[in-house]
Amino acid sequence: MKVEPNKEHLWLQKLVGEWTYEHDAEMEPGKIQKFTGTEVVRPMGDLWVLCEARGAMPGGANHYMMWTFGYDPSQKAFVGTFIGSMAPYMWVYHGSLDAAEKVLTLDTEGPDFSAEGRMAKYKDIIEIKSADERVLRSEMQGQDGKWTEIMQQNYRRKK
Repeated sequence: MKVEPNKEHLWLQKLVGEWTYEHDAEMEPGKIQKFTGTEVVRPMGDLWVLCEARGAMPGGANHYMMWTFGYDPSQKAFVGTFIGSMAPYMWVYHGSLDAAEKVLTLDTEGPDFSAEGRMAKYKDIIEIKSADERVLRSEMQGQDGKWTEIMQQNYRRKK
């Protein structure tokens, strides 16, 4: 069965390429730490992209991550997954693109990093700044219902 890609599938192709990133994360309350890495994003046919990243965590340990992204026309939603060598949880995404087609917001649920054994809602937000620059921000919803940014990763395309 041949499926023709639609505009959402084509939007994902903007991610394809080799990237470097700088990452700011709150590893402890009130303490931002930085680390860097590389990412290779490749297409899997016309409908999916696979993002493989690696880098050094603060303290020197290496980490590896893999994202999958696609668009499911039956759900009218972007879908995906995330796994990383630093955690045993698989994140499952469901999201949408803004009207300007610059920001993809992916909703998910996962372990609450502030309370062991509890789950929390998250948003991973991919913003295309230019053909050679994008940003990934992560937000977590607190028990009070407020959203807080917990991570930002700035990508630059390798030349």
